Formats: sequence, structure tokens, C-alpha cells
Amino acid sequence: MNKICASFISVLRSSSSEKFYTSSVILGRRLSFKSDLSLEKLYPNSRLKLYTPPPPTNTGDKFSGFIPINQLEITYSRSSGPGGQHVNCVNTKVDLRFKLVNAEWIPEKTRQKLVEGLQNKLTKDGYFVIKSDLTRSQQMNLADALEKLRNLIREYEVEKAVPTEETLEKLRRRQEKAARERLLVKRQRSLTKSTRQGPSITDL
Repeated sequence: MNKICASFISVLRSSSSEKFYTSSVILGRRLSFKSDLSLEKLYPNSRLKLYTPPPPTNTGDKFSGFIPINQLEITYSRSSGPGGQHVNCVNTKVDLRFKLVNAEWIPEKTRQKLVEGLQNKLTKDGYFVIKSDLTRSQQMNLADALEKLRNLIREYEVEKAVPTEETLEKLRRRQEKAARERLLVKRQRSLTKSTRQGPSITDL
């Protein structure tokens, strides 16, 4: 340790007239204010300027997968379930809500299907709510809620095949058979209970 301090002081004295110490050497190492793990050294041929690409545009009636965060109302709260004291002091549960009728980032055709299919799950003000407390990380729960929303939109986006007449006839026969079996079981159960009753006054 003394050798390091002595060599450092000697270097400072020898380069006191210089304003920059980047060219000085201590124990075979060049003095520098940048770490050996800086981006310029790890990726010398890369562009270090951060770039955020523009959101993709919806092609036709297909959902692109892009969800604008600024058009969502996101709130955080205490999560339920096990997790120790960490649960009681960190808001990790995510409540994601948005007005489904005004969601212009969803294609019109898919939006109408969502309004019809989710009308019983909307609030009085027309908000659709997605909750997530899967992990103990706020960002991970937000990503999980967004993925739930994407999967829901893509599920309603798929066109369901129209059943043929043969399929409808098979379904009708199955329903009639199930109804007959249900009535048969009910009749047998009623007969079993009636045989358990004792004789009444009329029977005597």
C-alpha cells in the first residue's frame, strides 16, 4: 500500500504542470476517469447513441402488438399472498385500465368484438381492468398485464369458423341425449326416495 501511495505522489509531482493526467502511468496502468467496463471499450465499433424506433402501424385489421402506455391508467398497490415483510412495504400489484370504446390503437373490427364479448366485465364508466400480482417485481407485473392484454386482443382477432349443418345436428343430438339421461337419473332417484317412505294412513 505504501508503494502505491509513494508512486502516486511521485507521478503527481512530476506532472503537476500538466492539466490532464490521462497520459500518466501508475504501476503500468494509465490514469483514466473511465472504467475498463465502459461501453466504448466493450463495444468499440457500435453506435452509443440510444435510439427508440417509432411504433409500428396497424396493417389492415390486424393488431400490431403495440400498446401506448400514455393511453393507459396504471396504478400500483400492495400485493396479496406470501412474500414476507417485502409485501407490506412495496407496491408491486399492477392495475391496468383503459376505456375500451376510445382505444383507437385497437382495430375497429376487433374493438367491436371486444365490446360485445367483454360487456359484462366492463365498469360503469366503460373501463376494462387487468390486474397482475404474479411476481414481487413492479416491472415484471406490468409486463405480465400488458402480455395478458395482447393475448386477449389477439384471441378476439381470430375469426371463428362457422359450424356446418352436420356439426349442428350432432350437437343437437348430444343435447337431447344428455337431457334424456338427466331425466332418467332424476326419475330413478325419485323412485328410490319414494320407496324409503313408511306406509301412510291411506295405505292402511
